[in-house]
Amino acid sequence: MALTFDDLLRRARGLPREGRRALLGIAGSPGAGKSTLAGHLVRELNGTGEPWVAHVPMDGFHLADAELDRLGRRDRKGAPDTFDAAGYAALLRRLHEEAYGDVVYAPGFERVLEQPLAGAVPVAPAVRLVVTEGNYLLLGTGVWERVRAQLDEVWFCDLDEEERLRRLIARHEEFGKSHEEAVAWVERSDRRNAELIAPTRERADLVVPASAWPGASRQAERTGRGTAS
Repeated sequence: MALTFDDLLRRARGLPREGRRALLGIAGSPGAGKSTLAGHLVRELNGTGEPWVAHVPMDGFHLADAELDRLGRRDRKGAPDTFDAAGYAALLRRLHEEAYGDVVYAPGFERVLEQPLAGAVPVAPAVRLVVTEGNYLLLGTGVWERVRAQLDEVWFCDLDEEERLRRLIARHEEFGKSHEEAVAWVERSDRRNAELIAPTRERADLVVPASAWPGASRQAERTGRGTAS
């Protein structure tokens, strides 16, 4: 039987156990829809009641451009060593350990500025499930192993490669790059990162096809393809 979005909701609801806050990771290559899926899950699970699910993106742990310039890594922004992976792992551990304490503040990421923003995402004590998403949750090398150790489950977004690249180029254009610049960045940087991420699919607890996303059936009817909107 094909996986559905209702299946994903049921699985996510079942993660917090015995009063313990759970952390769900969503991994995948650039442009695979990680943020979109996380947003759908959080909105649907919270419904209209008191929020009990929070969204904490890994992108808040991008190193600032000034630091990337200092390290000589600005042209590789988005690669594993352009994030504060240790800081991210420490935050995830804190979210587990301080479930009944004060509000925990996580950094966000401003897409227009392409910069992290400190203290932008509050996680209240009432939150029982944290959904976090990023490229390298399943990388399993160096400090990234600490990240995987803090996550109760990790799902992998599986999207048709042609559609993934189309979305990725469109996103770069949306935030200021010309079409030529967007294509060049995807070919130079994003493609290299995607090749690093693709093998980590095998370490996921669940592979989520685009057909399981909200609106996938309607999109397929419009385009004749199985991609989600």
